Amino acid sequence: MPPARIPLVAAGVMLCSILACSLGWNLPWIHRLENMKISILLRQLKSIPSQSCLNNRTHFKFPWNRGNNSQTQGIQGTCFHQVMLQLIINLFNTEDNDSRAAWNNALLDQLLSRLDHSLEHLEEENLACPYLGTVARNYFQKINHYLKEKEFSPCAWEVVRGEMEVCLSLM
Repeated sequence: MPPARIPLVAAGVMLCSILACSLGWNLPWIHRLENMKISILLRQLKSIPSQSCLNNRTHFKFPWNRGNNSQTQGIQGTCFHQVMLQLIINLFNTEDNDSRAAWNNALLDQLLSRLDHSLEHLEEENLACPYLGTVARNYFQKINHYLKEKEFSPCAWEVVRGEMEVCLSLM
């Protein structure tokens, strides 16, 4: 990475950290560490420059709640995290959306493996969150609709890849 970009990356990480803290989700450090590892794999998956896809950008309206920190909200945050990981796996692992054609398959397999690993740890808690699950599924329906509308183009996938990176930083 060129030295001139390092301050921009640091600023982006700080901004995402501030936003993530403001959500009130009290995820254990191990889940935050897993999110960071997944984000690294997502960055490595990048195959085309984001600048070439600026005209494809859209706002998917990530579904989060702000509020007071409480035990209930912490449980909801963990449940929401679980649902989101499963939906990210579904997004990148679906045969009918050409995700295999868009990415380096070895990196995609690593990403899916890391997502599965993270999900296994969360599923041990066996939480139910029907409302948050519905909100998350609606968010991913918008993403799937966008991909279909853009005919699963490389730029559409790059926009979605970037969205998933931001999404993980906010969970």
